[in-house]
Amino acid sequence: MPSFEWKGRDRAGRPQSGILVADNKEAVLSVLRRQQIVPLTVKEKGKEIALPKIRRGIDEKELAIFTRQFSVMIDAGLPLVQCLQILGEQQENKAFQRIILQVREDVESGSSLANAMKKHPTAFSDLYVNMVSAGETGGILDTILQRLAVYIEKAARLKAQVKSAMVYPAAVISIAILVVYIILWKVIPVFASLFQSLGADLPLPTRIVIALSNFVGRFWWLVGILVVAGVIAIRRYYATPHGRLVIDKILLKSPILGIVLRKIAVARFCRTLGTLLSAGVPVLEALEITARTSGNAVIEQAILEVRKQVEEGKTMAEPLKTTQQFPPMVVQMISVGETTGALDTMLAKIAEFYEEEVDLAVASMMKLIEPLMIFFLGVVVGGIVISMYLPMFDLISKIG
Repeated sequence: MPSFEWKGRDRAGRPQSGILVADNKEAVLSVLRRQQIVPLTVKEKGKEIALPKIRRGIDEKELAIFTRQFSVMIDAGLPLVQCLQILGEQQENKAFQRIILQVREDVESGSSLANAMKKHPTAFSDLYVNMVSAGETGGILDTILQRLAVYIEKAARLKAQVKSAMVYPAAVISIAILVVYIILWKVIPVFASLFQSLGADLPLPTRIVIALSNFVGRFWWLVGILVVAGVIAIRRYYATPHGRLVIDKILLKSPILGIVLRKIAVARFCRTLGTLLSAGVPVLEALEITARTSGNAVIEQAILEVRKQVEEGKTMAEPLKTTQQFPPMVVQMISVGETTGALDTMLAKIAEFYEEEVDLAVASMMKLIEPLMIFFLGVVVGGIVISMYLPMFDLISKIG
């Protein structure tokens, strides 16, 4: 049997290490959990076990429903193969159905559930596979599946909140730009021809608006090309590591949206890390998975830096504070969780608190953005209207 080198901490936070001879990594994790040791790394012959890359291909709601139903069936005592057969046959998504039935075939052939799921990263992320593996090893698969279902549902809810936080301002700004564009394209030329026929002297604001209107009227196609090119350029820039980091940093520092996005990032970090640790996944693996599922390049970079320093022997709270990306309250509560040996429980409590904070922050942002957008529209449209009426006031005074 292979030998595994492991490093970890006991419940008092003291570093521990050793070598265990076991059939596989899951058996080592099971032994360490029984000894109440939190594993940091588990290596075989000096080579750390690699993690698969995350890829998403199945709708989160479908995955959550599948996971919850799977948990209920396992808890009811149904055989694993029978559970997968039933769930596969009733699955409406044909791609997901094929995956579930393939998993069933692999399990029936003697593969573990985790290894069978690992072959389908489009449906089951490495977070999912790691937790299922821990559940199989510890004999608590039904409990782990329940936790996974809760995690997926809450993650989907946070994702929806991110969309609402981003889409609403973008939609309002787009409508405002469209309104101004139509005014410049269709309305202003009518006033311009009227002033020209009357021979009125045009003040500077009016001349600027008419010049903009002439540009839009003549080069409307260029405006469209510039907008599309700008969107494509931003998306391509965001696809690069440097561009993603720069844009995410700008978003986090934005006055209103940044507060919401930071709370969402903290809630996601605590929920993911707490869920993985409660399943017995080693701390370093849990931090790596959490970083890749953070959804923000700045937070991801901060978590990876924390992972590096934890690997060097530091506690998690120290480097978290150094990154300056997490609120002091979060750092303090994580420090308490590490000291008491209940880090997973503390992370779950922080996640619940910040998920409620996200609800309040999104609602407050919506209430604040609406009057700001109305003010913006009022200033822009009002400025255009006033600039068009200035020559009329001059003409009326001359006639009088």
